[in-house]
Amino acid sequence: MTRILLSVSRRDWLKTTAAGTLFAGLGGARGWAKDAAAKQPGIALQLYSVRDDCSKDLDRVLEQVAEMGFAAVEFAGYHKYGGDAAGLRKRLDACGLKVAGTHIGAGTLTGDALAKTVEFHQTIGCKYLCVPGDGRFTDPVKSKEFAELMNQAAAELKKVGMACGYHNHTHEFQKDGDTTYWELFAQRTCQDVVLQQDVGWTTAAGQDPVALIRKYPGRSKIIHCKPTVVGGQGRPIIGEDSVKWVEVFQACVEAGGTEWYTIEQEAYLPGVSPMECVKLSLAGLKKLLAGG
Repeated sequence: MTRILLSVSRRDWLKTTAAGTLFAGLGGARGWAKDAAAKQPGIALQLYSVRDDCSKDLDRVLEQVAEMGFAAVEFAGYHKYGGDAAGLRKRLDACGLKVAGTHIGAGTLTGDALAKTVEFHQTIGCKYLCVPGDGRFTDPVKSKEFAELMNQAAAELKKVGMACGYHNHTHEFQKDGDTTYWELFAQRTCQDVVLQQDVGWTTAAGQDPVALIRKYPGRSKIIHCKPTVVGGQGRPIIGEDSVKWVEVFQACVEAGGTEWYTIEQEAYLPGVSPMECVKLSLAGLKKLLAGG
């Protein structure tokens, strides 16, 4: 999650990809999509995409998301349900929605807070607890402490069938020496710590999301599908932007161990509501998965 729009210079983009692959290549997509259909992860929506709507009427948003065809949601706050896990679960069940994951502060994964965190999220059926940012991540010393915190949390959560993870933006690809902090985090944490890669932000940072999914097999249990336009070419709609979607989905199925493709829409078309943009991106994602 973040509150800024995506903007990357074309020059930076060209450092990591040829102009001819600026848009998702579809060669061989139909054959791959057909063969992998049985393995495809579910599709969820990160509700931060429609945060203003959620703050006004979360119940209605959940209804709309379900009607749109999403199988699950990922939370970024619980609004009126912050102290009512049972009530939220009842609402989710009524809408036929699962919970793919949540974004949560690292402080909720430590000490006495962890038990309360587990209780709430077990009630709503949420397995993956992802930290969407932490100042320690890119600190030369504190990054090691943060990784150990996540390892300890992962060990406790594993006992109850849950897991924690970390969600990247662009700054996680800053380097400490010759290695990015993202890769250092992956090296310092155990296999049970999820690397929730936001492939849009990874692309915006000039990195290759496909290579990173394959480099750490089994650790991309839940990814963020953020439509991202680089260099001003395309539209912020999945399939019309700069992310190598087909290759990303192939890597998720073949190496990532991915269970959820979670759409997070943070850039919007002029004059089009966030909810409508989400609908367009969902259609684009489904079209790609179908080989269209």
